[in-house]
Amino acid sequence: MSEFINTLLFGIYPYIALAVLILGTAARYDREPYTWKSGSSQLLRRKQLIWGSVLFHVGVLVIFFGHLIGLLTPIAIFDAIGISHGAKQLLAVIAGGIAGIMAIIGATLLIHRRLFDARVRAASSATDTLIIVLLWIQLALGLLTIPISLQHLDGHEMVKFMTWAQGIFTFNGAASSYVADASIVFKLHLTLGLTILLLFPFTRLVHMLSVPVRYMWRPGYQVVRERNRRAAQTRVPAE
Repeated sequence: MSEFINTLLFGIYPYIALAVLILGTAARYDREPYTWKSGSSQLLRRKQLIWGSVLFHVGVLVIFFGHLIGLLTPIAIFDAIGISHGAKQLLAVIAGGIAGIMAIIGATLLIHRRLFDARVRAASSATDTLIIVLLWIQLALGLLTIPISLQHLDGHEMVKFMTWAQGIFTFNGAASSYVADASIVFKLHLTLGLTILLLFPFTRLVHMLSVPVRYMWRPGYQVVRERNRRAAQTRVPAE
């Protein structure tokens, strides 16, 4: 029974989550483009929003790209450039720990603001609250994996999850077996992470795909009255 559950959660569920992520995101962008936004309540408790948002976003971005590079980079590349498994594990613990603390502090501020300010709560949807709470739990689980990782500084534990993640993307039928003996904390962390991917298309998280790269080369000023000025010049005088 435990082998079946392990295969279901870490051999089948990842493909369900990724399929819903890709197809659901494409469908939402095509059918509901006007809902493709993060929403804004920046006029309410602005100082708490700024601190919470900056800490949360910086921490989450570091964690996201750290996981992306750390899990999906072939092990042979780390070996070729001379980064040992132990060094990679220690780097992941230190960098991930700092980023995780930043992110969970930011998430706590955002949750407090959302739940305990009546005006912000009124402007929030149930999915807004659900996703930030799930992200807080995911961050907490991630921090709870650190003590376990510190007991395996040879890097063996890290290699186990790298092999699993790369096995999923290469359609390795035995991928789930690589994490069969992992700690329950890691398994909860993986399962909730996949669930967040599954929910991604139906939440405000989609806004992270709309990074405004064009703002990097836009002019340093904005013309906000040009249309009104031109309209005044072409206006026909009244009889």
